[in-house]
Amino acid sequence: MNKKKHLPSPFISLLPLVVLVLMLVATIRAYGSDALLGASQVTLLVVSAFCVLLGTTVLGVPWADFERMITKNVASVTSAIIILLLIGALSGTWMVSGVVPSLIYYGVRIIHPDVFLASTCVISALVSVMTGSSWTTIATIGIALMGIGRAQGFDDGWIAGAIISGAYFGDKISPLSDTTVLASGAAEVPIFKHIKYMLITTVPSLVIALVIFTIAGFLQQSSSSAEIDQFTSALAGRFNISAWLLVVPILTGVMIARRVPPIATLFLSTLLAVVFALIFQADALREIADGDLFKGAMQSVYGQTSLSTSNPMLTSLVATRGMAGMMGTIWLIICAMCFGGAMEAGGMVRGITQMFVRMIRGRVSLVASTVCSGLMLNLAVADQYICVLLTGNMFKKIYDRQRYERRLLSRTTEDSVTVTSVLVPWNTCGMTQSTVLGVSTLTYLPYCFFNLISPIMSICIAALGYKIWRTTEPTQEEPIH
Repeated sequence: MNKKKHLPSPFISLLPLVVLVLMLVATIRAYGSDALLGASQVTLLVVSAFCVLLGTTVLGVPWADFERMITKNVASVTSAIIILLLIGALSGTWMVSGVVPSLIYYGVRIIHPDVFLASTCVISALVSVMTGSSWTTIATIGIALMGIGRAQGFDDGWIAGAIISGAYFGDKISPLSDTTVLASGAAEVPIFKHIKYMLITTVPSLVIALVIFTIAGFLQQSSSSAEIDQFTSALAGRFNISAWLLVVPILTGVMIARRVPPIATLFLSTLLAVVFALIFQADALREIADGDLFKGAMQSVYGQTSLSTSNPMLTSLVATRGMAGMMGTIWLIICAMCFGGAMEAGGMVRGITQMFVRMIRGRVSLVASTVCSGLMLNLAVADQYICVLLTGNMFKKIYDRQRYERRLLSRTTEDSVTVTSVLVPWNTCGMTQSTVLGVSTLTYLPYCFFNLISPIMSICIAALGYKIWRTTEPTQEEPIH
């Protein structure tokens, strides 16, 4: 009998995850914030090798299957890697051109510190609904909001938590969101029917998060008016602050609204920022490249830049890393895809899912099993798109057999997979947002209240049975063992 056909036991399926977590804990303790410079990548590759060893020796899976699945996984993130490089370029050029400094300058004067966290969450949510992309939202307005929050004296974890909470709310309910389309498509549910049903769990989760951010805003000690004035004066002294620079984010918003592809939008927005940098920040570009205007503009796109200011915090804030600054994240993503591919080829992913399937006894356990499976897939596969598809495909027949509408599956998939991907340090979303915001995943994780509440809310609504209906006819699907 061919061992390849056998599903791994729960112990074998979970063993690589346990080893990964233990090794990452040891790595982070040894290297601290420098773990992403290479140690974490090596850890992922070592655990990937451990998966292959388990698969080939214990489960009888041939090496060719591992090679094929790893190659497929790495290929699946090609467009994400290009987007990451462009996000690095956009972050650098938006900062050096004065776009982000202008947004910070005006934002600090408009947004009162007491309502900053709640306002940040709402602004991020609105932008994300319009763009359909948490990545684009965080890479643009998110960076500006980080600057405003730091100027007002808020901790990085709180600021990043508010940004991510809002961004993933919008990503989850926008009809332009790729994860929304994927989740509804995987469960074969019309997209607007899927979005309408999601509001039942998503809106209460956001309301609770906003209440927490509002209370925290009033309780936190913010910077004094004198400190904020000093910060804005330093901004105005370093950059040519102008309302004309807001043309760049406005035109970027127009491109997004017209559904220009993300890669094209990011590229054109970067190019536009370079033009504005040449017009408004020529002195800064010359300072970056020892008097060479052209080299200064190029370096803002691909490399590190550092501009001296009269405020130490501002000097740190306006330093950029460009496309080169994303290489560590890209390296980590490729290693994470190797781990996810090894887990999938070895059958460990299916083993983890089936472990939760066996626990299903009713409506609440069905939703809870879907939530837990989605969370475990985010840990194991390290890519939200693959996890969304796997969760939808694996649970469709189970929901049919239990005679529950598939929109319950599509909603639960979003409640568990989409919003929690950013909380996993080695997931593509966690790595990306941590790099873009300059805040470690474990630092912002406790403050991403919307992302933490959503899975719990999904189970609570299932327990209440609110607007959860059975289908009229049972299906004749074979049981899944």
